[in-house]
Amino acid sequence: MDLSVVIPCFNEERGLKELRDELNAVLPALVSRYEVVLVDDGSTDGTLEEARRLSSLDPRYRYLSLSRNFGKEGAMLAGIREATGDRVLIMDADLQHPAWLIADMLKLLDSGHDQVVARRDRHGEPRVRSLLSKLYYIGVNKLADVQLEDGVGDFRVLSRRAVDAMLAMPESNRFSKGLFAWVGFQTATVPYRNVTRKYDRSCFSLGKLVNYGIDGVVSFNSKPLRAAVYLGSLVTLLAFVYAVYVIVCALAGFPGVPGYATLMVGITGFGGMQLLLLGVVGEYVGRIYLESKNRPPYFIKESGGSVMLPAQEGSDSAPKVIMPRRPSDGPLVADPGTGNGGQQCAD
Repeated sequence: MDLSVVIPCFNEERGLKELRDELNAVLPALVSRYEVVLVDDGSTDGTLEEARRLSSLDPRYRYLSLSRNFGKEGAMLAGIREATGDRVLIMDADLQHPAWLIADMLKLLDSGHDQVVARRDRHGEPRVRSLLSKLYYIGVNKLADVQLEDGVGDFRVLSRRAVDAMLAMPESNRFSKGLFAWVGFQTATVPYRNVTRKYDRSCFSLGKLVNYGIDGVVSFNSKPLRAAVYLGSLVTLLAFVYAVYVIVCALAGFPGVPGYATLMVGITGFGGMQLLLLGVVGEYVGRIYLESKNRPPYFIKESGGSVMLPAQEGSDSAPKVIMPRRPSDGPLVADPGTGNGGQQCAD
């Protein structure tokens, strides 16, 4: 069976050659035919040039270059859409996903699973980040309609059936961790020890991680809206109790600042409740607004390399070569013989 390896890349110039060496040392012994799809997500270094070079040296490698930085979710979706293999492996380009683990993952997939995910431990990670991560997964699993496992990321291999299920969801504001869990199918897990990033630093800042975490909570449930109702009711009740307390104190003759108590009751009761409800509702409305625009999650400005066509008996198995394309080349046209032509932008 064929294998497509999808690798989103953002400023990964220094590690691509080493990653290629690791993959080429492992994959030929595992599968008869494979392709590696490098997706340049608007890198500002020489990632695109390195991807061009690798695709020119090895026909099993091809690349896509997005028109700007759309984020990992957009780059990953672009690669999955372009993958032609019966099985699709997703991994990062930062060398933190060990290539030697692919053998165990493919073995489990071929035993009847549709998803095999790699789960890393927290070895070498700052304690504060590990603690926050654990607390986040405990909280999100209480709220979300799907169960997310701590340490499980995008490093996974999917059957074609699972890939088609992922691509059947047209939403543009994607949270793939949740989508992978939501589509279901029989899933197996392979543990591995955390690998320290070798080159540069992670592009995921604290702010990006927080926003990503909020996406995980909001994308798969409406419980925060119900919780906002409960919390708003609680704040209103506390304000009412405080108002009763103020009235009792006034009737009992206790001195107080004129107007202060009334002002505090109004601010704490109505102001707090309204701001909280507005924030929660705003998160959902914002996502509805983005989805209603129906914008493509990415645009491809250039692609190149060899497309791995489905193997057929008695046919030439040589890969079809697509030359690098740029905006001036015009739109890509589907090959009528295969129906698998390139696509200039997302549906």
